Amino acid sequence: MLGIGVFGASGRVGRLIVEFIKESPNIKLGSLYTRKVLDFCVESETLITSDLKAFLENCEVVIDFTTPQGTEQLLEVALSHPKPIVIGTTGLEFHCENLIKEASKKMPIFYASNMSLGVAVLNRTIAMVANALKDFDIEIVETHHKHKKDSPSGTALSLAKTCAVARGLELDKVRISGRDGNIGERSEREIGVMSLRGGDVVGKHNVGFYGDGEYLELIHTATSRLTFAKGAIKAAVWLKNQPNGFYSIEDFLNF
Repeated sequence: MLGIGVFGASGRVGRLIVEFIKESPNIKLGSLYTRKVLDFCVESETLITSDLKAFLENCEVVIDFTTPQGTEQLLEVALSHPKPIVIGTTGLEFHCENLIKEASKKMPIFYASNMSLGVAVLNRTIAMVANALKDFDIEIVETHHKHKKDSPSGTALSLAKTCAVARGLELDKVRISGRDGNIGERSEREIGVMSLRGGDVVGKHNVGFYGDGEYLELIHTATSRLTFAKGAIKAAVWLKNQPNGFYSIEDFLNF
């Protein structure tokens, strides 16, 4: 059985991953990394630790849903203790993204700002739409629960970048922003990204293409965090058999 290590087992998604693995055949909990006392039970053979080296040594593949700081610490230790890693942490900064690419030379790493298969299809679809409707303005609105720390969401930024690339625009010259005060008329090279926070909304992303006399909106709504947990576990099982390198959800779906 494939032994999976859950990095951040006490987090919202981490707990769901643990519970789903416990009920699944052919996979098991190899190790759990946490700095808190867990309020749930696991098999006695599962290692529960706050020692990263021990955590990595007691699993075959890692799933990480923590914080940018946590992901960075995991990767730094994994450089000397390579292990296939699935990363679902959002809000990563440039340094951490570079660290992922550097680490992928020594181990297979799968990174996705959203583990939903529906979002992956949305991302592929909007590339086609952005290219076909070149004169349409693009506005993205993302809604999440009130506890989400990063804004805009990593998924919203990924969707915006997909649209920019589809139109052949240089990312560092495209304005990606929300509406902030009196900023004047909209520019042609602008991609608007708005963030809403409230309640217990799991995640909603609306990508709108607005033209003169018509508009098209493509919406993805996640109704349960279990969606992300299941997607991460499927990615982990797939990643175990991949050679060293950097992988995205598009690679997993064979797009």
